[in-house]
Amino acid sequence: MNLKNVSSQMKISAFTFVKNGQLLGYPFVQSIQSVLPLVDEFVINVGEGEDDTLAIIQAIKSDKIRIIESKWNDKMRARGYVYGQQKMIAQFNCTGDWAFYLEADEVVHENDIEKIRAICEKHLHNPEVEAIAFDYIHFWGNESTYIDSSHWYRSEARIIRNSIRSYAPDGLYWIVLDGRKGRRYPRALRPGINMYHYGWTRTIDQLEKKDEKVSQYWNRKAEKVSYDEIDPLIMRSFTGEHPKVMQSMFNNNANDIFIPNPKNGIPKSYKRYRWKDRLEKILKIDLSKKHYQLIKET
Repeated sequence: MNLKNVSSQMKISAFTFVKNGQLLGYPFVQSIQSVLPLVDEFVINVGEGEDDTLAIIQAIKSDKIRIIESKWNDKMRARGYVYGQQKMIAQFNCTGDWAFYLEADEVVHENDIEKIRAICEKHLHNPEVEAIAFDYIHFWGNESTYIDSSHWYRSEARIIRNSIRSYAPDGLYWIVLDGRKGRRYPRALRPGINMYHYGWTRTIDQLEKKDEKVSQYWNRKAEKVSYDEIDPLIMRSFTGEHPKVMQSMFNNNANDIFIPNPKNGIPKSYKRYRWKDRLEKILKIDLSKKHYQLIKET
């Protein structure tokens, strides 16, 4: 089948969910703005909160935005499942051929918009491609530093074919339902397009407020947060260009690389991952977690 000769009227939906985005310092407006040029609609599930998140989103000037208001089930405390619920409320309201999920601290670069559109168009009628995975840049401590470790997911599926049966068990990833009992990760392309993740560039106060608000949904107590409790060896200097929607939030992109200083030595888990990171270099493979089945471009 010659996919290049297929003509179609493709529709892409974007969707997300957010609660207390302003209070917790999420760059949710920038996240939304980054993909509006790409999509035909953006479904936003806004949870009942304690700040002006809803009003801020309502003030964004775009007829592509469709807002759903929801109230979270605070009794649902098992492994973040409430996030899966809220994610699917938004996704089930998408009407596009493809559904593009963005978390409230994830941003797409304007230079990648046409690349994303092209890959979606090319595989619109190719049922083997169920999802598209992005390469993640996890910023840490400041906008000039990112993490490179097998302990952190280096790629994740963020666009899924909206005609397949899928659900999100805890918000982060999808499970595809095959028949009556089959359960698997979606088959995804990884075309080498970046996703910019800014969740760990917020202030300590914002991060601790976030943990205070979300820990209940994971059935645990809120914890103290420190940018120092991590392995300094996995810090890398970011020399690229940030998406334009984010640049006004930074101090002229002049920060030096962030160097953590763990008080009691690096956490035990990161000591274990040092061996895994070394094995990656020796074997020249990626051992980070993937919630998709990688397929090759055709």
